[in-house]
Amino acid sequence: MWTRRQFLSRSSLGVLGASGIALGFQGDQAGRPGALPDGSASRGMVTSQADDAIRKGLAYLAEHCDGGSFGSRMNYRGHVAVASLAGLAFMAGGNQPQRGKYGSVVTAALRHVLKLSVEEGQLNAGFLYNPRASLHGPMYGHGFGTLFLAEAHGTVHDEELHRELSKKLGLALKLIERSQNDEGGWRYQPNSRDADLSVTVCQMVALRAARNAGFAVSKETVDRCVAYVKRSQEADGSFRYMNGRHQNGPPDPLARAGAGLSALFSAGIYEGPEIERGLKFLLTRKPGGDNSRFQQNGMQYFYGHYYAAQAMWTAGGRWWAEWFPAIREELLGRQNGDGSWDDAIDPHYATAMACIILQIPNNYLPILQK
Repeated sequence: MWTRRQFLSRSSLGVLGASGIALGFQGDQAGRPGALPDGSASRGMVTSQADDAIRKGLAYLAEHCDGGSFGSRMNYRGHVAVASLAGLAFMAGGNQPQRGKYGSVVTAALRHVLKLSVEEGQLNAGFLYNPRASLHGPMYGHGFGTLFLAEAHGTVHDEELHRELSKKLGLALKLIERSQNDEGGWRYQPNSRDADLSVTVCQMVALRAARNAGFAVSKETVDRCVAYVKRSQEADGSFRYMNGRHQNGPPDPLARAGAGLSALFSAGIYEGPEIERGLKFLLTRKPGGDNSRFQQNGMQYFYGHYYAAQAMWTAGGRWWAEWFPAIREELLGRQNGDGSWDDAIDPHYATAMACIILQIPNNYLPILQK
């Protein structure tokens, strides 16, 4: 595996820098984004027990990789999101395409996702979608797939693969931009007329990752998304799932809070009343706390904690110091003997999510750079 410094020097941030050519991320000129952390937020966070759990989790995923495809249950075999999250889990440990212990697995996952891109000239060109996998909410998969392509973009040294990656990442980005609806967000399909916060954050984080990789991102797209997310926030700092008549729907308040904050952070908004209210609300749902009320076997458990942990990492300071040890210990207590984690969706998905969360202190993924 690579050291963090080697990874950054060879990643999209190291190659292209954080300045990019997009203008939509308003916090970029504030001095905070792009500056490498001093390491204090990571120190001591990955305990020996966590390190052992990560090692077992990645070994489990590698053992169950099927030509770059992941997903063990019928509806999730070959799913774009599961393969992309698995690839990100390996990259969060310092592996890159053809580099590191699991470099070949990252490359296989990358090729699998690229293979599923709808060809240019066809309807929904650039859509990262496997029609043989779950038909529910394919824009989730597209968002995670675009994120994976963007995170891998600066690490691919094979010229032919890099050209394919650049082309299909550009098409995936364009699909996100033209799929934004009148509300300023996104939902399950590229042509959805309504929006929900859960799908919207997947697209917003993908946009940020693509921007970090040097791709232009529309300022109007980002501004409209920010407006949608801010309209979704309640007075207590929580976020609605949807605006309008479905405003109290799923997922769990923790998942909505993590999603809302992650979307705003991805847009370069690091301070302000919305951020402060959101962080205070999220902290009331700290794992193991009296008000966590988050079913560990629910479908939003890993999704919610994936975004909540990233939001607290970006907030840093006391937010991160209080949050991460709690979710770390909860995840360690949930791991199965074979190294996997399980939930209502799929064990490959759950294991990838758990490994990403536990490895956030490594600070290898460009999207986590502050």
